[in-house]
This record gives sequence, C-alpha cells and structure tokens, in this order.
Amino acid sequence: MATFNKRGYKAPKEKDVKLDNNYIEDVNVDEKDSATAKAFDTLDQTASKAEDFVAKNQKYIIGFLTVVALATVSYLMYQKFIAEPKQQDAAEELFVAQQNFQKAVDGGAKADSLYNLVLKGSEGKFGVVKIAEEYSGTDAGNLANYYAGIAYLNTKKYAEAIASLEKFSSSDIMLNALSKGAIGDAYAQQNKQKEALDYYIKAADASKNDFTRPRFLLKAGKTALAMGNKADAVKYFTDIKDNYDSTPEGQNIDALIGLAQ
Repeated sequence: MATFNKRGYKAPKEKDVKLDNNYIEDVNVDEKDSATAKAFDTLDQTASKAEDFVAKNQKYIIGFLTVVALATVSYLMYQKFIAEPKQQDAAEELFVAQQNFQKAVDGGAKADSLYNLVLKGSEGKFGVVKIAEEYSGTDAGNLANYYAGIAYLNTKKYAEAIASLEKFSSSDIMLNALSKGAIGDAYAQQNKQKEALDYYIKAADASKNDFTRPRFLLKAGKTALAMGNKADAVKYFTDIKDNYDSTPEGQNIDALIGLAQ
C-alpha cells in the first residue's frame, strides 16, 4: 500500500525536556567561604562571651558608670560654684596690691613702703603673700607669687624673693623670662654667682625677643667675667653684638668683648 504525506501534515516534534533550574549539579565551597563562616562563628562566640560577662558583672559595671557620672557632675559643680567664684574673689583681692605695685615700680621716695603694702595688704584687702596662700591654684594666686618675689627683691629680702618666684609659673614669655632673671638677681645680691649665672642663662633662653634676651645675656656675660670665665663672657657678649646690636645692651658691647678677651 502506497504511503504519502498528507498536505499540511508535519511530523510531531520530540518533546522538549524541561530542566529544573533549581537543581545544582555540583557545589564547590572554596576556602574563602569556609573562612568567612569560621569568622562569623568566632564573632558569635565572642558576642556570647561578652553577653555572659555583662550579665555576670552587671552590678559592677553599673557601679563604675555611676562613679564616673558622679565624678563628672562633681567636677562641673566644683568649677561653677567653687573654682569660678574663687577666681573672681582672688582677682578682686589682688587689684589693690597691683595698684600699689605699679606705683612702686614707677619710683619715688615711697617705693619701699609701697612694696611693703604690696606684701602685707592695704585698704582692707590682702597683700600678695596672703593672696598666694589663700588662693593657691588660681591665676591671681599664681601672679601674686610674682609680685611678692619682686617686692621682696626690692626690699632686700632675697631668700624670700627666690622662694616666691620659684612658685610662679607662666606661659607668658616676658613674665617667664623676667621671673627667672629676678631669681638670678636675688642670687647675685647674695654673692652666689654660679646660681645667678644659671638663672641669667635660663632667662636669656626663655625667649629670643629684643627686650629680655639681650638684657640677661649682658648680665650673664658680666657674671661670667666676674667669675673669671672669660671665654663664656665673650660668648654671651658676642651673641649681643651679632644679634642685638641695636638694643641698649649692644651700644657698648665692643668694650666688654675687649675686656673679656
């Protein structure tokens, strides 16, 4: 029997095989994935230990935080209600002493009596000695030590001058240099030349300005010369000649260099 294809007839196609895209034939876990998993495990363990520590020591942690909080509050209250009023009181007490000090520095026959008023007080206000004691730790109390040292120096109480000036400290380059130089003067007045020279050098090195440095280099040079240290004297005098020749200390410096050579 003959066979033929009926017009329009198509042979049936093979059924497509649908793949399950959710199926993963092969899974490879590399070392990085493994390390990441271990890291997470370690973090979990650490977190767990931290939680256990907090749970076991909660009372102590809360106590510690409470102490810190109380300390902070106490400090702020101290600053507001004690330190700041104390600063203000000290400044008010110092005002009269400062006025007397300035009058004494300006000169006159009453300079010594004015310096004594600076030290002991007047017009119902403390003198600088009392202010330095009563208001220790304040700016005014610190400055009172400087005024006391200079007042003692000018009234020839050299040991007291040194003691007061050594208590003074300042970030002001002028006052810092002047206070050290004043200690040198007090030692020089006691004929303690070595100690005087040490402080003159400290004063000169405290600041390289045109006022204090040449002033104390000159004193250092003269003290070194008096001690017989001519080489050191030449060094100090030459520093003035090379760097501060236009200052009052530099006017006759060649004669001093010649004397020291």
